[in-house]
Amino acid sequence: MIGVRKTIAAAAIAGSMLVGGVAGAVLYGATTLAAQAASPSPSPASTTTPGKFVPNEDATHEAGESAAREAQENAGQVPTVP
Repeated sequence: MIGVRKTIAAAAIAGSMLVGGVAGAVLYGATTLAAQAASPSPSPASTTTPGKFVPNEDATHEAGESAAREAQENAGQVPTVP
């Protein structure tokens, strides 16, 4: 009789571990899917071509600009001088 009780207890423990593992996996999967659905997809930041320099040709900006900086802007380079 003691052997039967041990077998039943072992089966109950194994069954509860199995059910708990399956329930945990289901809950983890549901929270992971919910988190992915909640986060927005990344979108492009701007429509400009990366690496292309566009100079500021505003009159107030041009007034305080050095000749060397203007020459770099006119050449399509990113200015390195003030």
